[in-house]
Amino acid sequence: MKVTKILQNENLFDAAVLDYTTENLLARFKKCVGFQTAIALAAGVPTVSSAPHSLLNGFKNLIAVSKESGYEFKEAKAFLSAAASAPAAGGGGGAAKAAAKEEVKEDEPEDVDMGGLFGDDDDGY
Repeated sequence: MKVTKILQNENLFDAAVLDYTTENLLARFKKCVGFQTAIALAAGVPTVSSAPHSLLNGFKNLIAVSKESGYEFKEAKAFLSAAASAPAAGGGGGAAKAAAKEEVKEDEPEDVDMGGLFGDDDDGY
């Protein structure tokens, strides 16, 4: 017996829809697990797939508190010393920082013309 067509819920499909490989199924499963992990992290619901991310984020928070407060523990000391000896992120170095400081300027309030929106075209108050 060779299946050529499939009838499901009044719809007719070719038999090619049954040609799934293990790689296709695993790719779809991994994609769905990624979505489930993202939803769990956003909602703050612990799941098996979101637990490693939650633990890592908690550890990052501990390191940040350790740096700001001066309280030290062995693991934080190792990360903070590695971060202090690492080159600056972004690859630009000091020149990029100086250029970024020059580009930053104060926002000045603009006088916006509302086009008579409130009936005050003559500015007579």
